Amino acid sequence: MNIIKKIKKEWFLVGMVAAILLAIITPDVGRSGGFIHLNQLTGIGVAIVFFLHGLGLSPAAIKAGISNWRLHIYIQLATFLLYPLIWVVFGDSFLAYMPPALAFGFCYLFVLPSTISSSVAMTSVGRGNVPGAIFNASLSSILGVFITPLLIQLFMGFEGVELDLMASVISISKLLLLPMIAGQIARPFLLALAEKHKNIVGKVDKYVILLIVYNAFCDSVANGIWQEFSLGLLVTSFVICTVILLTMVHSLQWGARRCKFDLPDEVAAVFCGTKKTLAAGIPMAKVIFGADPKLGMILLPIMLYHPIQIFYCAMLANRYVKQSEKNQQLAAKQP
Repeated sequence: MNIIKKIKKEWFLVGMVAAILLAIITPDVGRSGGFIHLNQLTGIGVAIVFFLHGLGLSPAAIKAGISNWRLHIYIQLATFLLYPLIWVVFGDSFLAYMPPALAFGFCYLFVLPSTISSSVAMTSVGRGNVPGAIFNASLSSILGVFITPLLIQLFMGFEGVELDLMASVISISKLLLLPMIAGQIARPFLLALAEKHKNIVGKVDKYVILLIVYNAFCDSVANGIWQEFSLGLLVTSFVICTVILLTMVHSLQWGARRCKFDLPDEVAAVFCGTKKTLAAGIPMAKVIFGADPKLGMILLPIMLYHPIQIFYCAMLANRYVKQSEKNQQLAAKQP
């Protein structure tokens, strides 16, 4: 019974594993151009997901977080400068010891924007600056539409990766920004309905991600990409993702304290600055890399990083709660 409860609680992570296993067994069913045309269905699904993101964004909460400019600069520099610097420093090593598609997958991970939902949720759980988190997570997603393809072109263009930068930005804008704007416009009319069915609405993005993962891995298996991939390389990738997350979390904590952020701002900085979006990252990859049969391997780092960041940041949020309670107790004792 405990195992069943655990599976129900972690159904999304179990679903990602199941999607990969199903792709191995039935690659011709879910591949792009297959008889169910899953690549077209997932495009519609992504538009729905970002429409719902736009529907859920509170303009009042975003407005409340705008004034804290030091926090905004800190988080955006962490997302779009510190992470990409990892590739600048270690990119040659990745390319030397990994299949090129996997190395480029790490490059892609480093240049992705932050998440929206989990960054805000973790900040809330950790008693951080929620308006600041909402503003920065939303800003990161918008900036990522332009910065992520630009950095991909800058870093991977040198390795012979062809990318029509303007076409990618336009395609990603249509895929992500336009539905989000439409959601904001529809917010006064549909928010009450979305709130009424929030249990279903909150899971739509996860269902779409599972379909995209299945589609990407069906393409990879059908084209024999995984023959060059070993269990040792998978373990190595998992360890690298873990080390990167731990290094960035504790670096941002250290930096936040040097900048004299209060505890709520530190919580927002750590959770928004270290998260990388799976929800936007996978559909963006399909636009940037097109129908590349190695897309499954390119996506592997973000798929590994996602559950690691959720697991560790959940533990960290609990620590922040205890620290906040301790600070409150100390403040209450002071005359």
